[in-house]
Amino acid sequence: MTTTLPATDWTARDNLARLVDALGPDDIRWVGGCVRDTLLGLASNDIDAATRHLPATVIDRCKAAGIRTIPTGIDHGTVTAVFDDGNVEITTLRRDVETDGRHATIAFSQEWRDDAARRDFTINALYAHPLTLAVDDYFGGLDDLAARRVRFIGDAATRIREDHLRILRYFRFATRFGNEWDAQASAACQALAPTLKGLSRERVGAELQNLLALPDPAPTVHRMRELGVLQEILPESGAREVDQLARLVAAERDAALAPDAMRRMAALLPPIVPVAEAVAARLRLSRAQRDRLTCVARRDTEDAGHPRGLAYSVGIKCALDRLLLAGADTSPLKGWEVPVFPLKGGEIVARGVARGPEVARLLQAIERRWIDEHFPSRARVVEMLDESLHDG
Repeated sequence: MTTTLPATDWTARDNLARLVDALGPDDIRWVGGCVRDTLLGLASNDIDAATRHLPATVIDRCKAAGIRTIPTGIDHGTVTAVFDDGNVEITTLRRDVETDGRHATIAFSQEWRDDAARRDFTINALYAHPLTLAVDDYFGGLDDLAARRVRFIGDAATRIREDHLRILRYFRFATRFGNEWDAQASAACQALAPTLKGLSRERVGAELQNLLALPDPAPTVHRMRELGVLQEILPESGAREVDQLARLVAAERDAALAPDAMRRMAALLPPIVPVAEAVAARLRLSRAQRDRLTCVARRDTEDAGHPRGLAYSVGIKCALDRLLLAGADTSPLKGWEVPVFPLKGGEIVARGVARGPEVARLLQAIERRWIDEHFPSRARVVEMLDESLHDG
């Protein structure tokens, strides 16, 4: 029995029909995530296509059809067709010639099965005909999808040796689409975990963030630590931090907050600023991400005592992170905006205080009282100034 892709908004896009006409319906297939997700009834925003045509031919045919293209990865056969409602990556069928765990030397092919054989998981090697929407399945991906099973194509260890990042991809895909751990995949990930050290830190950091952004990655991270995988990419994270991640995920759920990858990464680190800085540098995180990790690393037991005061000092985002990690109530911050301190140094000078350190000292003292009194009105701040000047 032939499985067909259910018709969805994206399969009915007019510009995709133009693309199919340009390349020919027998020489193009929808492939990968868009096919997998549509079969699962999930929304699919990224549309990928495979084609028998060489990249230069794809560009020429698209140009003739009035479709703009960008040679985004032309050395590896990928051309991007640009459309207003979402671009499409078109990749020439390929087969691996040589791999070293980080890079692959490829050759172009005319066979759909060759292209399917070089993909990572069976559920990602599903190809749909653009007109009939019939699905071609070369390695049992449809059965695995129905069973919610994530399985490498062929021998798991062989596939991981081709690209070491597939270890982390396995855990991410198994978290999102699986309901059990594949024994062969687990054994291969455990045995080959040390190979992760040879990968670019940016790739590791990006894949870790993708995993942590899923609804509940805590059981997976626990499994990764059991198999020795977590220790290779985040050795700073021990059993205590893994348990802390599980508590954080539960706290986010209770507070109706969306998953946040950086907050969860902070949970996987001890509250030590140099450690947070070292991890941010090693994983090539952005400056904003580094600042957030270090801010959360400064958390202490007093954070929960004055949530709005904490938010005023460190910002809403970091305050939420610290409160959640402390298991504290975050409701005082819901819908609350950080106020502006309603007093300027010039007003103190106008009251007869000479410019200089005394003005700064008064400002800081009154600001501390204003925070401690939970941000009263400007009238109260003026009273505080009067009191300070009178006492002085």
